[in-house]
Amino acid sequence: MSLNFGRTLLAIPGPSVIPERVLNAMHRSSPNIYGGELETITNSLYPDLKSVARTKGDVALYIANGHGAWEAALRNTLTEGDTALVLQTGRFATNWGILAETLGIRTKVVDFGMQGDVDLEQVEKVLREDTAGEIRAILVVQTDTASSVKNDIPALRKLVTDCNHDALFMVDCIASLGCEQFEMDAWGVDVMVAGCQKGLMTPAGLSFVYFNEKGAEASKRVSPGQYWDWIARTRSELFYQKFCGTAPTHHLYGLREALDMLLHEEGLEAAWTRHATIARAVWAAIDGWGEGASMRHNISDQAKRSNAVSAIETGTGEADRIRAWCEAEAGVTFGIPLGFEGETAANRFRIGHMGHQNIPMIMGALSAIDTAMKALEIHHGSSGLMRATEVLALHGASS
Repeated sequence: MSLNFGRTLLAIPGPSVIPERVLNAMHRSSPNIYGGELETITNSLYPDLKSVARTKGDVALYIANGHGAWEAALRNTLTEGDTALVLQTGRFATNWGILAETLGIRTKVVDFGMQGDVDLEQVEKVLREDTAGEIRAILVVQTDTASSVKNDIPALRKLVTDCNHDALFMVDCIASLGCEQFEMDAWGVDVMVAGCQKGLMTPAGLSFVYFNEKGAEASKRVSPGQYWDWIARTRSELFYQKFCGTAPTHHLYGLREALDMLLHEEGLEAAWTRHATIARAVWAAIDGWGEGASMRHNISDQAKRSNAVSAIETGTGEADRIRAWCEAEAGVTFGIPLGFEGETAANRFRIGHMGHQNIPMIMGALSAIDTAMKALEIHHGSSGLMRATEVLALHGASS
């Protein structure tokens, strides 16, 4: 007999839980794709998407996942033979760099490992050695969901400026937009990529590429191709050009509802605070379970951890057992390890705590882990759930 006969819970680091309101907004007949309501709704998205990124620049929408946004960013700024500096802190800047190589772009990779953030001293050395200015772009993620590290984007931007280097500063916010503070203009980011399926709470299928005037200027020296051309998508008066053809109709209705919830009801800064509080509750639970036991954070420094995802290390094979039990017996799905191989991978799992999250949802996920460890007789500290609730209670008392 299983207890898994209620509503299941997805606790992976994206796609995140989709609000019922977003799903209901999408549950409708196909609209007129040539104008009318759909055009009005689409035009309303752009200022709100810019508000989420804190930018006055442009944003192009693509019918694509994050890999599509990566390719759009590359095709609009770089060409075969150019060099990009890839700052690897997990898996996703790495994969962005691999994609660049398939386009004939050379990459220079600096690997900071699976448990570290970007080391500014190492980056400074590379940039100062690039006296010929061969590096045309710097690729980095704000949050890497494989390692759960959070990179210091404003500090990195300042370093690039201090080195008097002219490379385009390109940031992947796929896992962090709407979850972490991000200030595109104030932090001097030239190009940013994001997706709809994580902090923006919309089913996977839309991605966004933001660019400033420096990014727009870079696009003048390349031929991105008709589909990828971000100038045509953002500056044409023809509605169909915004998507190079048929619009992603139902995703646009869902995104409109999600942005209403995020920006016009909760408020962006309140959402950042909510994510930070829920993240601290998760971290507190992990600390409690790890007392006298083998569970621990992949990123040891709390200041360098993502507010959207937690990567966890356990004793030998324990992570695999916990994940399997939770999915089969509790109806909760946790994230598989990425970037770790063999026996090491069996000792790791990830908790997604991004987007549409509240106390019952996160405590349900944490309680499933606690129950799994008891059922599987995995040694763990006893204070995990208590510590998590104390963090959440403190937030409630101060609000």
